[in-house]
Amino acid sequence: MTAVQAGLIWQSARQLSQAIRAGTLSAAELMTAAYDQIERLNPKVNAIVNLLPRKEALAAAWAQDQARARGERGGPLSGLPLAVKDLEDAEGLPTTFGFRPFAGAVAKADGEVTARMRQAGAIVIGKTNVPEFGLGSNTFNALFGATRNPYDPKRTAGGSSGGAAAALATGMLAIADGSDMGGSLRNPAAFCNVVGLRPSIGRVPEQRAFGWLGRLSTLGPMARNVDDVALLLSAQSGYCATDPLSRMELGAAFGGSLDCDPRSLRIAVSGDLGGLPVQPEVRERIEQAGAVFADLGAEVEEACPNLDGAMAVFQAQRAAGLAVLGKQLERQVPDWRQQAKDAAVWNIDKGLSLTADELIEAELERTQIYRRTARFFERYDALLCPAAQVAPFPIGEEWVREINGQPMRTYIDWMAVCCAITVLAAPALSVPGGFTADGLPVGLQIVAAPGQDLKALQTGRLFEQATGHGRIRPPIVEERPAPQAE
Repeated sequence: MTAVQAGLIWQSARQLSQAIRAGTLSAAELMTAAYDQIERLNPKVNAIVNLLPRKEALAAAWAQDQARARGERGGPLSGLPLAVKDLEDAEGLPTTFGFRPFAGAVAKADGEVTARMRQAGAIVIGKTNVPEFGLGSNTFNALFGATRNPYDPKRTAGGSSGGAAAALATGMLAIADGSDMGGSLRNPAAFCNVVGLRPSIGRVPEQRAFGWLGRLSTLGPMARNVDDVALLLSAQSGYCATDPLSRMELGAAFGGSLDCDPRSLRIAVSGDLGGLPVQPEVRERIEQAGAVFADLGAEVEEACPNLDGAMAVFQAQRAAGLAVLGKQLERQVPDWRQQAKDAAVWNIDKGLSLTADELIEAELERTQIYRRTARFFERYDALLCPAAQVAPFPIGEEWVREINGQPMRTYIDWMAVCCAITVLAAPALSVPGGFTADGLPVGLQIVAAPGQDLKALQTGRLFEQATGHGRIRPPIVEERPAPQAE
């Protein structure tokens, strides 16, 4: 890779797209640099799967360059290479869910959000790796293997958007789509020192999840900085007639400036979200984040909303959603239990055994939690808490079994700091929050009131500019092949 190419891949998505639309950079040049980086680093982290041949990707880039030469203006994502998360459809590519029986399930059309990103000018070149069915925060599956953490390849990149986060951290992509039920955007962003936004429910169209009651999951944007996350959100979001919870606001609202006066902010800080076990170094970084905002002039207090019952609600409503997956699998792959990982079988069975009373109680409890939290956000603009309760853990451990000596009963419990926030249907942004003494990334979760996605982004950008944690690249990107003996 030349010095010019290296400079390209680390530019922001906004810079790259603007240069392509202005004609000072060609989409083909950017695609060449991206593929050089992918070929150098993807074998080390295993982030991108079902990658298009270079020739096909370059042909798509050249087509955009020719369109610009004819005077076509292009969109906000013009020329940006994109690998779609392998839970979402991209026409002509398999949607495998990391599940072997789906290896050849080629999508006949784009999903809604994929179509929006293409329309904005992104060029789809492949898929990003996920854990099987997107379950769990360690990205591995029997079809493609494990995605490794760029800051320490012996550790996990998190999940379920682990492939997306690792691709961003290594400079293979400038933007990436993700999705989040219990932290699947926020956890890998934290583990890989990038930025991920779980938007308010309804902000980005959702086609696979529950249409009405009990919706926990949402799609959302990931990038290396907050401005680029907002740029991608501007393309992903906006009203969708087939989503009953879709919000009416135009996506263009997120494409402008994120400037914000920190002195206008009232910030709540909770290093453990009301008593959850959190590794000491992680908690220290969250407390330091509060001090950063205080130094910027914000009013900062230690406070946390009352989230009693949130994990029980999450467990029930998540299981209900997975029961739907179980029914689909029974029709498509009758012997799926023999082929799926144990955690998936356990969680789907939990959903299939739910009673109507349990579902009703979960919905009633969620409503009470929502109302309590709405009152909390009448006082505070944002809540700071961990985006993960631990630093990245060894890749051979399927999930975290204990924190600070406290056992975790299930593979979900160690992610409670994200799962409990999910229940609020609020925007939650994970931004780089610093590093442990061993050089492992820590993520800061910034939560705003439901619908206040812009406020979360503005708050995150203030922290990003004040600290610069996200500019620290993983050692793996600086490694060069050893010289060959003659």
